[in-house]
Amino acid sequence: EEEKEEKQLLNYVGGVWGGSESGEWFENREPASCRLLANVPRSTESDVAAAVKAAMAVKKEWAEMPFDKRARLLEQVADKIEARLDELASLESRDVGKPLWLAKAVDIPRAVSNFRFFAGAIRHDETQCTHMPDGSINYTQRSPVGVFGLITPWNLPLYLLSWKVAPALACGNCVVAKPSEVTPMTAHALAEIIDSVDGIPKGVFNVVHGFGAEAGQALVAHPDVRGISFTGGTVTGRKVGAIAMQSFKKLSLELGGKNATVVFDDCDFDDAVNGAFRAAFANQGQICLCGSRLLVQRGVYDKFVAALAAKVKELTIGDPATSKFGSLSSHAHRDKVESYVKLAVEEGGTIVCGGKRPAGLSPPFDEGAFFEPTIITGLSTTSRCATEEIFGPVVTVHPFDTEQEAVEAANVVQYGLAGSVWTSDLKRGHRVAGNIHSGMIWVNCWLHRDLRVPFGGVKASGIGREGGVHSLEFYTESKNVCIK
Repeated sequence: EEEKEEKQLLNYVGGVWGGSESGEWFENREPASCRLLANVPRSTESDVAAAVKAAMAVKKEWAEMPFDKRARLLEQVADKIEARLDELASLESRDVGKPLWLAKAVDIPRAVSNFRFFAGAIRHDETQCTHMPDGSINYTQRSPVGVFGLITPWNLPLYLLSWKVAPALACGNCVVAKPSEVTPMTAHALAEIIDSVDGIPKGVFNVVHGFGAEAGQALVAHPDVRGISFTGGTVTGRKVGAIAMQSFKKLSLELGGKNATVVFDDCDFDDAVNGAFRAAFANQGQICLCGSRLLVQRGVYDKFVAALAAKVKELTIGDPATSKFGSLSSHAHRDKVESYVKLAVEEGGTIVCGGKRPAGLSPPFDEGAFFEPTIITGLSTTSRCATEEIFGPVVTVHPFDTEQEAVEAANVVQYGLAGSVWTSDLKRGHRVAGNIHSGMIWVNCWLHRDLRVPFGGVKASGIGREGGVHSLEFYTESKNVCIK
């Protein structure tokens, strides 16, 4: 029975499906049940080279296609994703371990939105024109970069792949995508969908499966790949940046985060508890934007910790198809998260709730990569568990007295991706948002996304911005033309 739904994934290169040139494969198993989900090609440099060659062969044709026609084709992709929503959500849930309700409500609808949004964005794009005193005018031309390498992580596979593919294609680029080897299923499905859209030349979109050191590194290093968009860990991102800069590629790195949720005692208490709960534990805490450092003003600290713990204890953990809280993405990642909880105890922390693997799950989920949502108090804001990215369902909670103390605690980490501030004082909300060193701040909300705004981080959270016009700028080259 374990093998009954096993699938063989294939690379998609120039419109042709196939395994790796080496003939090697690796297994992809469901993290919640350990069931075999698929065998996946273990691609290497030669497979990447073939994909880039296929993209290069059609890049002129795609770039010269009228933008409105490209937009209509992207809308067809969106429609086909939407038509397969239930199937894709189930696939994403099984591959990542995330709850099915979450994949249905967020992951797949967001992929649909990404394609529709950038189809509209390319239609409504405007470029600058300036006039000089002598009557000369300057205008800006935007042209496609060429071939982009897109490397995506395992936590939000189709959500983040579509976030890159849609603007890259809308702007007239060809793409070679390298999805995470941990969660390759919906990248394969997206290739099926794009393959089925009449009018998209074969070779415009390519998928090469494999490991980062074998396929990902080859993609970043390939001389004909002129741009890289990478979402993943900071350590890997540093390597990607170093390789990409050797040939001066366009580069966007969206890396790690250790984001603060700052709660002042004048907050709307229930809203803040619900927001902090979502920020800490959405997608099992496996979102780069998660608020894993909770800073609570002392006046409401005890009450807040108790209310948050009560919400955590209401969660049902188990089969992702029916539970509120799923598994982590892999057993190796579960072990990493578990090691940080042990470290927290060594550092003097107190586990308020969670902190262990759940007991009593029925087979096959008793062997899954589950870990209880965990609240830890009593740690210094500079402890390892409070400053290093755990990327799991673990939140450390710290009291503070003054606004300045909260801002300093929020900024003490090496990261600067996101954060949220909870207060009824609007002036303070603006002020604290301005003083926290990060690329995104939400005030009295969390992960309230507008696709038009800049998305990205500072410090060790990456370089570059994507979203709206920022994506159009990244996925094109701008040329100024001056006419006298």
